[in-house]
Amino acid sequence: MRLTLRAVLLALPLALLTATAALADNGGVSPVESHSPNADAIRTDYWLVIAFAIAIFVIVEGLLVVFIIRFRRGRRARTLDGPQIRGNTNLEIAWTVVPVLIVAAILAFVFVTLPDIEDVPPASAAEQVNVLVDAHQYYWLFTYPGGKVSIDTMVVPENEVVRLTVVASDVVHGWWVPSLGGQIDAIPGRVNHTWFRVNKTGTFEGRCTQFCGMFHTFMHTTVRVVSRSEYRRFLATHAPGSSTVAEETFVGVCSKCHGPNGEGGYGPPLQNRTFAKADITDLLRNGRGKMPAVGSDWSQAQIDGVIRYLQRTKGGAQSGG
Repeated sequence: MRLTLRAVLLALPLALLTATAALADNGGVSPVESHSPNADAIRTDYWLVIAFAIAIFVIVEGLLVVFIIRFRRGRRARTLDGPQIRGNTNLEIAWTVVPVLIVAAILAFVFVTLPDIEDVPPASAAEQVNVLVDAHQYYWLFTYPGGKVSIDTMVVPENEVVRLTVVASDVVHGWWVPSLGGQIDAIPGRVNHTWFRVNKTGTFEGRCTQFCGMFHTFMHTTVRVVSRSEYRRFLATHAPGSSTVAEETFVGVCSKCHGPNGEGGYGPPLQNRTFAKADITDLLRNGRGKMPAVGSDWSQAQIDGVIRYLQRTKGGAQSGG
């Protein structure tokens, strides 16, 4: 009875962990499905490491069970020691050398696949897109060729190499879209690079991987992969001063603190206010009080577009100040 109770107490935590993993996405074991060559290489490395880990777990736990049964106390009195087994040179050499060989095999495989993860594949100018990923508290600003911009949602063409230049304007953030590659930090004063290429249209979700402040939870992002023709139409509507970008800016930047409709939240309400151009420009560029400088690197066209949007949809008496 005592042995059975111990077995149940030992098995219960393992059962809870297994149930938790089973309820998680992809069974809690498999990484998300990859849709870019560099993400494929990361997934391959993951499965190699997990295969070694499972094999080692099975061997070690299997031997543990064998030893428990083989050298159990049985009818021997509690005060008596079991048989003393001393020194086995071959066994000691084996359990020293084998782990070293396993680690060496993992390292060799990972280093072989590193170029597939880090190196951007060759592509002509017509087959690649360069996007600047600029992390802010608490949104993502994407700048495309020709100065077009979008907020929080990146749109790129399918089956083309997308080169990302990742920077930050305030604190450390982390760019990660699991389906499209590995995580990379966005660090103030430092320029990092990553890439992906998706051969099908679709939408892929990402998050900020660094705790960047009290509204870190709003640092989500979406990568939307579209046809080349739809990508061109997207760029045509996303000039910095356009009404489309102004609305995206309000939703992706302003509403996170001031409420979905500007009714107020962490920040004061924006409804029925006067939006003087000079004052709002200074506020966006330099911040004030608890508000960070959310528009420190926006073009004047983008700031003017946001002011027009606020005046049109939220303002009371308007001012061109």
